[in-house]
Order: sequence, then C-alpha cells, then structure tokens
Amino acid sequence: MSQAGAPPATVDAGSATRQDQASSKGTPMRFQLIASVAVLVASLSVAGPGRADPSADQAKVARVLRATPLIDGHNDIAWEIRENFGGDPAKARLAEEAAAIGRTPPLDTDIPRLRRGGVGGQFWSVYAPTGGDEARAVAMTLEQMASVREMVALHPDAFEMAFTAADVVRIHRAGRIASLMGIEGGHCIDNSLAVLRTMYQAGARYMTLTHADNTAWADSATDEPEHGGLTPFGEAVVREMNRLGMLVDLSHVSADTMRDALRVSRAPVIFSHSSAGGLSGVARNVPDDILPLVKRNGGVVMVTFVGSYLSPEGKAWTARRLAETAEAGRRHPADAGAAKAEVDAWGKANPAPRATLAMAADHIEHIRQVAGVDHVGLGGDFDGTSPLPVGLEDVSTYPALLAELSRRGWSEGDLRKLAGENVLRVMRQAEATSRRLAGERPGHDAVTAAR
Repeated sequence: MSQAGAPPATVDAGSATRQDQASSKGTPMRFQLIASVAVLVASLSVAGPGRADPSADQAKVARVLRATPLIDGHNDIAWEIRENFGGDPAKARLAEEAAAIGRTPPLDTDIPRLRRGGVGGQFWSVYAPTGGDEARAVAMTLEQMASVREMVALHPDAFEMAFTAADVVRIHRAGRIASLMGIEGGHCIDNSLAVLRTMYQAGARYMTLTHADNTAWADSATDEPEHGGLTPFGEAVVREMNRLGMLVDLSHVSADTMRDALRVSRAPVIFSHSSAGGLSGVARNVPDDILPLVKRNGGVVMVTFVGSYLSPEGKAWTARRLAETAEAGRRHPADAGAAKAEVDAWGKANPAPRATLAMAADHIEHIRQVAGVDHVGLGGDFDGTSPLPVGLEDVSTYPALLAELSRRGWSEGDLRKLAGENVLRVMRQAEATSRRLAGERPGHDAVTAAR
C-alpha cells in the first residue's frame, strides 16, 4: 500500500485436497493460462522502432511465463476486502471479472485477470494503519492473514498457500497461483520478537520494517527522522527475521534504515514495492547510492506501479499531498474522518500525474543499469494505489510490460529473472540462512528495549 494511497497518519489445511486436484486439473489450467497470456500480449503490444511485428515478443513472453512463475511483491486486496466487503472474501466474488458483474468497488484484482496476467505467485499484503494502538495492529494483521487463507480456500482451483520457494515452483507447475503473505509495517508486531515469531509461524514470509510513520525502532521514509536508521532493537528484529527465514522488506523505510538493515542482514533483502530514486526522487523510491549496496547484499528491488513514484512530476505532487495531509490533521486533530475527507477532496481537485507503462519499464531498466539484472523484480501495489499507469491498470497487464522490455532488447533469460527467478533466489537464500542459523536461540533480552 503506497503512502499516497494509504489512510492519512496512518500447514495449510486444504493442501492435500488441492494436490489431488492438481493431478486432474493442473495441466489444462496451465495451458489455459498460457493461452490467455498470449491473447493479452497480442492485444496490448505495439510495434516499435526496429520491430514491425511484435509476435516474436509475444512468443518470448509466453515462454517466460510458462517456465517461470511471475511473482509480484505486493497486492493490497486483503485490505480492500476488509474495508469494502466486511472482511468476507466470498462477497468480493473474485472468481468473476469486475466488468462482468459490476463489482463495487471494481478492484484491480480478480482471478480471470490474474490468469490473463500470467501471475504465478503473489505476496498478499497484510496491513494495519499506523499511528494507533499497536496491540490492535497485531490483531488486525492476524485478521487479514485469516482473510487471505479464507480467500485461498474459497478458490482452490486458482490459489494455494505457499511458504517456501519450492512451494511456489510446485504450485506454478500445477497451474495455480502461489499465495504468500507479507506484513506491511513493523508496527504490526508491537515491539515484540515473540509476536514476530508468531507471525512467521502463521505464514508471513516478509515484513516491511516501517510503513508511513516511524516505529519505536526504525525510521520511515515519510516521517521525520527519529533514530538515524535502526535502533539496537531494530537490528535485533532484522537478525531475528534472518534466523526465522523471513524476508526483510525495505520499502517504506528511510535511506538510513536501508543502510543499517543492509549492513546487519545476513540474508538478501527485498524492496517489495519501490521504484528508482534516480528517475523520480520521491522518498519511497530507492536512491542510486543504495542500489550498489543491494547488489552486494544479493537483494531485489521490486518495481512498483504507483503512478506518483514513476512520473518525474510525482515527487512534487507527493510532497503537496503530504503537506495537505499534515495540514488537514492539524485542522481536525480529533476527527480523522474529516481530515481524510479534506485530503480526498484535494486529491480530486489535484489528480496525481498519470504515469505510463513505458515509465515503469524505464525504472526497471534504470535499476538493471545500476544494480544489475539479478536485482530487479515486480511489485505492482495493485488495490493499494490510484491512479495506476496507462497500460498497467490492473493485474492482467504484466505481459504487456514484459513485451515492452522484450522490444527494448531484453533476452528471455533476463525476463525470467525479472519475472520471478530473482525473487526465488532470494527466498532460497533466506531459507538457507535460516537453516545455517538454526542453532541460535530466539532473541529475548531485546524485546523490552523499545517499550
């Protein structure tokens, strides 16, 4: 969930059943998926300079998505289900496309469009707003984890829970979408390593160290610096995540927090939904001087489709929105609803600059140029931001982005790395680090350091 789209101040029980279904349904579903991808790429591809016929790009993308699970780092549908469908995934009717049933709100995500988009693995974000009771944030996070599991159980032909890289590969081969969970914001553990361990045991496979506000142990990109990066307890959080095998996610954190986490982490990190600061200097993007550190660490920056982060004009617009949010909060210190209404009205009168698919491709290429092709991935932030770029309006559009990169000269091997191989490598390395650290005892003394 992007700051621009966030509120202001703010063992699987069904696995055996789904494995049985895979033997009879997996292969046909997989061929159906590839056919859908090919149709979408054909409809969206535009011939460019030096390529009169985009069919070669289409064929390449279809091969990539057949061989490699396209893994997106961040999708906020769990929060949308909570806010707009009473927390009941069945009411969202995700088996049906929004346009066919007039879903309100329409959502960026449903199963038919995930199929057309070639999505093979999805980190579903579980989120709680910042600035409130962190004990309540723990409960809200666990509630959304339960919602994701219910969503997956409702659609066993489409989804299966995944907890390891091997799970993702197996589920993709069976023709389903591997469903992982990522916690968006370190406030959701209420300053407790025991809660962090519990979240991992419940299925969370990454945690974003902050969201819009600082925690008691880490600075956010969109708050006033308080700690100069990570506190000693924050470093203990990173070490405990390494011990567990949970990915350290550095989206939303300050540059100093990025540097500290990259110094402390014994496993590769991710940025689940961030873009290139060298092209758009918004606080939520990754600065160019951090990218070589990501390369040295072995991590991956998963480029997001948040329009204000892609557009060169996005930095100024985001700064104005943050200023309006702060001012609305000052005018309505006891009425968050009134403050939000004012910010929403400002947003309608001052729409964010509309980015494009080509801009997203530019950010991907910039990160490749600075950090290398082994260190870039995809993290759309669908159902967590608006407006989305022209050409990337929903989860069906990933093949068009891959086709654009193919047109720019990306090889099939490079596209496979971007789509999912880089993230699978990071997951495997995090799992290997956890095995190597298996003799370490869980952290305890640091639990009270931030209280």
